[in-house]
Amino acid sequence: MITINLKPGVRRQVQKGPAFGGLQERLKGLSTGIKEPWLAFAVGSWVVVLLGLGGFFLATGSKLSALEPKLEAARTEQSRYQGFLTEKRHAERQRDSVLAQIGTIAAVDRDRYLWPHILDEVANAVPDYTWLVEVSQVGTGTPGTTADSSGIVAPPPVVRIVGLTNDLQHYTAFLRQLEASPWLADVMPIDAKTVVIQNRALTRFTLQASYSRADSTHIRTVPILESVVR
Repeated sequence: MITINLKPGVRRQVQKGPAFGGLQERLKGLSTGIKEPWLAFAVGSWVVVLLGLGGFFLATGSKLSALEPKLEAARTEQSRYQGFLTEKRHAERQRDSVLAQIGTIAAVDRDRYLWPHILDEVANAVPDYTWLVEVSQVGTGTPGTTADSSGIVAPPPVVRIVGLTNDLQHYTAFLRQLEASPWLADVMPIDAKTVVIQNRALTRFTLQASYSRADSTHIRTVPILESVVR
């Protein structure tokens, strides 16, 4: 239809409707076209869930990629620590073996010089006009409190000393000097009587003493290399 403006200079006013009138009509038409709104809501919900899962997996993947270098560094550190533990156990086994060998050598060395100590102390304690007839082991005493490296406390030997003297004062002096020895203990007189030998009256005595290991103040040790060089 053609419209003619009969009033020149006057513009025709165009009727204006609402700004979003067409949009509202389209939405109404769209909602009218959907026959099952709950199905559309379910589909939309699944779309939102899938989008969320996708974003979550993407974020997790980026974090995992960032943690890969740290994981590799931790594995390297664990491998190094395991190697250190293996070396430590090997060193401890070697140390235990060396300590066992040293303990065995020390036990043998201690017993090797047992009788030299006893004889040396007895000989140094003999006064003038006194001589010995017998020095022998007659048994073992009560074990002491000091154990060797194996944990076994060896009982000390009991020594019997038989001798002759021309005076009882020499006999008592011999007793006192034996009691003062750091290597002897439990010195006891067993018998003392007068005997005649070649028309001479002498005192025959019998003593008993136990071996006692002296403390470190009476022991002098030297390194193995020094003892070998000398």
